[in-house]
This record gives sequence, C-alpha cells and structure tokens, in this order.
Amino acid sequence: MKLTVIKVGGKIVEEEATLQQLLTDFSRIEGPKVLIHGGGRSATKIAADLGIQSTMIGGRRVTDADMLRVVTMVYGGLVNKTIVARLQACGINALGLTGADMNVMLSHKRPLKRVKMDDGSEQMVDFGFVGDVDRCDGSMLATLINQGVVPVMAPLTHDGQGSMLNTNADTIAGETAKALAPHFDVTLMYCFEHAGVLRDPDDEGSVINHIDEQSFSALVADGTVSGGMIPKIENALAAVRAGVKEVIITKADAIDGTRGTRITL
Repeated sequence: MKLTVIKVGGKIVEEEATLQQLLTDFSRIEGPKVLIHGGGRSATKIAADLGIQSTMIGGRRVTDADMLRVVTMVYGGLVNKTIVARLQACGINALGLTGADMNVMLSHKRPLKRVKMDDGSEQMVDFGFVGDVDRCDGSMLATLINQGVVPVMAPLTHDGQGSMLNTNADTIAGETAKALAPHFDVTLMYCFEHAGVLRDPDDEGSVINHIDEQSFSALVADGTVSGGMIPKIENALAAVRAGVKEVIITKADAIDGTRGTRITL
C-alpha cells in the first residue's frame, strides 16, 4: 500500500493563505499519509515577545532551557494543534504527535559539535536541548495509520529520561519515512520554496528531474548542488537506501507528486 510522507517548512504553515492551500492539497492526496511540519518563525517571534533571544548557528537553533519551553509550546501546541484542527475541518482524522507521544521517536541530546562559522573558522558548539534521533517506532505509527489516523508530527522528540528535545523537521521526516518503509510503499516529499533542485538558482524552470547517487556526485563536483542542498539530498539518498521508494523535493503547491526532483537509487 502506498503511503505519502509530506514535510513542510514553518513558513508554509505559519501564513494563513499558504497553510489553507497546503491542507486543502494534502487532504486530496489519496491513501494513507503523514504530515511533518516546522514552525521556526513563530518560535522566534514568541520568544522575542517573552524577552528570550534566539541564537542560530549554521542554520540550527541553539536551544537552552528557556528556548526549549518556547519550542515545545509553539511546535507541539500552537502550530501542531492548529494544523490538526484545520485538517479535521477538511475531513481528515488527524492526530498531533511529538516524539514523546507513545514513545514514537527517541533521541539523545546532541553532544558538542564542531561547526563552521560564517567567517570560515570552526568552533565547538553546544546546541543545548537538541535531539539526534536514535529510533522511530514505525510499528506504532503503522498501527495508527491502518486505523485511518493521519499523524501530524511536530519537530520535537524526547530522551526517555523526561526531557523534550528540539529536533530538525527534515530529520523527523526522514526517520519517519524509513521506519514506515517495512510497512508501506513510502514516498517522502520535502516541500520548500523552490520547484525542485535547480541547475540555475535564478531559474525556477531549470529543475533537475531525477537524481541518483552517481549523478549526485557529479552535481556536487561541478558545483551545481552546493550549500544546504547537499545534506538535504544526502538525507534523501539515505532514506531510499533504507527502503523508501523515492524522495521528491518540490514546491509546496506541488504535493500531488507531478513536479519536482525525484531522488531514487
């Protein structure tokens, strides 16, 4: 049975017009499905309203104890439950989840990590309460899905010792897709602001239709693929190696799977 796992960035779910269009399109996807969302801009705004400063290093949020409370409220509460309520209005029996719910995704606190800074130097960074995933319970998720439930997963996990952990939404999506691969024929779709992986970053019509391991190496070597797109495609290739049928990188208005860049073995 085919299952579609959709990951959407915070910008899409935090703006009224794009959120409503996304959920309308998502509700039209046939068969079982899972939605993973972000919410970083809302977390940054609410933290500022509370007098809590946001610190980003290498595109990742440093999550101290105060920021952990904010992201838990925003990701697991405000953003997640808004999406669930809207999906119910679309006739989708959605269930909002963090990794702590039903012990569905267990992580460990990220150790000190060497990070390349904007000035080119490297330094060891403590990201705080940020989680690196150890396991995802695909059997538990499959049980829910087979009962007609649509999981809506927030980018939060837990350590099994009582602490929540802020976890990258792309990682949540990849680990969820891999864990469900033994149970379903899984397509994982990463939705972002471009039409796919582009040969020319200034030309939305230059989408690369298909990437596999061999062509990926060539695209990195010649500089076509660079920066943050490299780990995104590396994660996609790891997912297909782990049994996910295909990964599609596309724009949020194309979650019908007809457009974008397909990544397969």
